[in-house]
Amino acid sequence: MQALTLPARRGWRWLAEGFGIFSKNRLMLSLAVLGYWMLMVLINSFPLIGKFAATLLFPVFSVSLMNACRMIDQGNPLTPPILFSGFRQNLRSLLALGVVYSVVSLVILGVVALIDDGVLFRYLVLGNPPDDQELASAPFLLAVQIALLLYAPIIMAYWYAPVLVAWHDLAAGKALFFSFVACARNWRAFLVYALSVMVFGALLPGLLVGLLISMIPAGGNQFSILLTLLIVLIFMPSLYASFYVTYRDVFVRVDEDA
Repeated sequence: MQALTLPARRGWRWLAEGFGIFSKNRLMLSLAVLGYWMLMVLINSFPLIGKFAATLLFPVFSVSLMNACRMIDQGNPLTPPILFSGFRQNLRSLLALGVVYSVVSLVILGVVALIDDGVLFRYLVLGNPPDDQELASAPFLLAVQIALLLYAPIIMAYWYAPVLVAWHDLAAGKALFFSFVACARNWRAFLVYALSVMVFGALLPGLLVGLLISMIPAGGNQFSILLTLLIVLIFMPSLYASFYVTYRDVFVRVDEDA
């Protein structure tokens, strides 16, 4: 398997084409995403093992959502069991991805714990939120920056790994390698893609709500609620669909002149 290298401008279209997939079946894709979130909240609610189980199952449910996006893209109907379809595709290798991710995450958080005395570790692993003084402290801010830097190659390795395991029968290690290489080859397109996500997912909605509040101050709460609904019901399903579009473009090109 060889990942294609796409031009930077392609990154702008990934989110737009994700919205196009969402538009084909708004209700079912929104329900799939909401169902995924609810399952993650439910699994995380179990003491001690909840967070580990959620991390372990993350690749499995990622495949389920990508199955949903692929079916919509191909014009096939969706049914509620699609949310559990990831359990039927190379489950052992997908769980191995979850185990590796859990171990690597703990290692990274352990490293940054040497900087902030474990504040970030206790927050993300134990669920103990830091107080205002800890949030504003220089060691905590430095730890967050270093953690993001260390997580960058991990995100690259996991971006395509679940679907490469499920759809291409790759072993977990090979899937991680191919995913990292594919993201590295297309870093320009991914940079543009990240900018488009920030613009349409945060900047423009924030400006719109700010403008509406300046015109109608009494409607501030209502506008904030409306913005949240739009993000949850439209933007987030489109974003998940755009993850599938990035895979389709890099590994399964549809057009040659994009």
